[in-house]
Amino acid sequence: MAAKDRMAVLTAMMDQSVIPVFYHPDTALCIDVIQACANGGAKCVEFTNRGDFAAQVFLDVTRHFAKADPSVIMGVGSIVDAPTAGIFIANGAKFVVGPLLNAEVAKVCNRRGIPYSPGCGSATEIGDAQELGCEIIKVFPGSSVGGPDFVKSVMGPMPWTRIMPTGGVDPTEESLRKWFGAGIVACGIGSNLVTKKLLDARDFKGIEDNVRKTVTLVKTIKAEIACKN
Repeated sequence: MAAKDRMAVLTAMMDQSVIPVFYHPDTALCIDVIQACANGGAKCVEFTNRGDFAAQVFLDVTRHFAKADPSVIMGVGSIVDAPTAGIFIANGAKFVVGPLLNAEVAKVCNRRGIPYSPGCGSATEIGDAQELGCEIIKVFPGSSVGGPDFVKSVMGPMPWTRIMPTGGVDPTEESLRKWFGAGIVACGIGSNLVTKKLLDARDFKGIEDNVRKTVTLVKTIKAEIACKN
């Protein structure tokens, strides 16, 4: 059974730990890329609302996977206002991510039982997001607000916080060890994971291999951290 309710989606995101972040205006290409991510072990995918008619592309993609591979969990990113969140939720989004914190988006998502991960860059914003019912907080842009050191600083006085940085996370062992060692529960990775070179070559097997390698690496890192703790 596919993970579709709020708690199951949150659990799937944290278990997967690496959320591919992707957008392309071509529906067929999106389907191929997202299937490659799913095959590589990343069934939760963040489709960013970045281009004209993105909501229509998203609808077509979610309809496809509802039939072809219902285990895929489609989320939407780059959401900054409640009406847009509502459109994508109606089009099948199972989680919503944004570059900023918007209380009205939180209300819409809470009303529909949809996880909302707003972009925060300070302890105050993170606290405000938690008051609004956000379980996983996106730290954005991750590298610009202080990177892993920022996460460590927040986790000290707020150890219950679940952080998912985007921006500044590379699919390398060095980068991932720093971030997960600081205490994050997941991370979003875009063009460093689904690279332009692989896209231009339509190398979907290469994308699948990239994703599998990164997901496996993170599971290893998390297991080592758990043993130390």
